[in-house]
Amino acid sequence: MSRIGKKPIQIPDKVKVTINGRQVIAEGPLGKLELAVRPEIDVENKDGQVIVSQKANSRQAHAFHGLTRALINNMVVGVSKGYEKKLEIFGTGYIAAIQGNVLQLRVGFANEIQCPIPNGLDVKCKDQQHVEIKGIDKQKVTQFAASVRAVRKAEPYLGKGIKYEGEVVRRKESKAQKK
Repeated sequence: MSRIGKKPIQIPDKVKVTINGRQVIAEGPLGKLELAVRPEIDVENKDGQVIVSQKANSRQAHAFHGLTRALINNMVVGVSKGYEKKLEIFGTGYIAAIQGNVLQLRVGFANEIQCPIPNGLDVKCKDQQHVEIKGIDKQKVTQFAASVRAVRKAEPYLGKGIKYEGEVVRRKESKAQKK
């Protein structure tokens, strides 16, 4: 059995989890999320807890056991608290701005990079060097943050680029300084 899969999921007061056959629906103050559960996995709602168990003792069922529990837990946390990722932009002339439903990045390329914002995400630029991404779906929030960061990762020599808030970029010494 999976160590993660064995843990029951505590349901907060404001969140309602319903199970309709293979469909798990989590509703909370921030919104509603749905998940289709694999046939190898059983999900039941008992005494304010969601319990995930596997039907068979196969390798595939074992793998999906912990995954399903983690996905349902992410749904419960998402509809109650939400998820947030913050990005920082460093570099001379490097800026971010939001126009309509598009995040515009100027990060040292000849052209401005246009990143369309997915539905369900709230993206804000409190200034030109900081971007906040909020939403209830953990996968959408982290995927969009990773795709924005991948446009221009912070490089190790000057530290220019896009990084997560709190991320430490290990700096390298240039060849000219070694002499």
